[in-house]
Amino acid sequence: MYPEIEPHASGHLDTGDGNLVYWEECGNPDGKPVVFLHGGPGGGCSSSHRRLFDPSAYRIVLFDQRGCGRSLPHASVSGDLSLNTTWHLVADMERLRSSLGIERWQVFGGSWGSTLALAYAEKHPDRVSELVLRGIFTLRSSEVDWYYRGGAANIFPDLWEKFMAPLAGLDGDPVELYAKLLASTDPSVHGPAAVAWSTWEGATVTLLPRPELVAEFAVPEYALAFARIENHYFVNNGWFEEGQLIRDASRLAGIPGVIVQGRYDVATPAVSAWDLHKAWPGSELVLVPDAGHAYDEPGILSALLEATDRFRD
Repeated sequence: MYPEIEPHASGHLDTGDGNLVYWEECGNPDGKPVVFLHGGPGGGCSSSHRRLFDPSAYRIVLFDQRGCGRSLPHASVSGDLSLNTTWHLVADMERLRSSLGIERWQVFGGSWGSTLALAYAEKHPDRVSELVLRGIFTLRSSEVDWYYRGGAANIFPDLWEKFMAPLAGLDGDPVELYAKLLASTDPSVHGPAAVAWSTWEGATVTLLPRPELVAEFAVPEYALAFARIENHYFVNNGWFEEGQLIRDASRLAGIPGVIVQGRYDVATPAVSAWDLHKAWPGSELVLVPDAGHAYDEPGILSALLEATDRFRD
């Protein structure tokens, strides 16, 4: 990755509806604009995300989506997510782009970030110079069913048991049951549920175990915001029609794009990357043979850096 860098500009974008979205700029102020979209939803940006782009060539824009990271109000404090939807985030991106005086930008997103990138690019294709996507997730019901309704339990039965532990004695859809626990005002209810939800992801996104990553996902404040926002999006199917992002991928024709996908990605299995590649004219698919889901697994990271280096000129 490129060396560590610090922002040269940052602030909070007032969305006009009570949300303040944190943003920052790094790299070359006169360089090629790129916007980084983090995962989750609810994951937030980290300093390592700045290092995916050549700072001498790119004007690097990062922002924490509503309710997480350094944006306010934080979902660990406020449980009201009524103004936190995919289309609010797409509008936030346009507001941020305009406020920064950017005409077109490269859009880079992985996992949920790939979902948001596709939603944005299909709505505003004229604002996108290129797409770099990783770990494709389109919020089709089959994708959510696989990861949160038992499919992935066939690979991680021990971890699935931990995920289901807060639901002991309850019958019904795990996603809906978690929604009720996470909405509770009782910390003894929503706290353990949030950590169980969050650590399920932290423990299953890498090909090989990374206890330090699981520990990061288990931090209570992070876990609560992450779990509440992510579950809220899944309960509402991302505010998409079924299969919408793949169906409308023809709108991306003419936008150069690279799809990077781990062959052994359990969180977002490779079939979605394959389906997107087939539906998106001119896209390039890189299947990494020895990787799971995380962006910093060696093969995935190498392919992402190759793509951003190629597009920097």
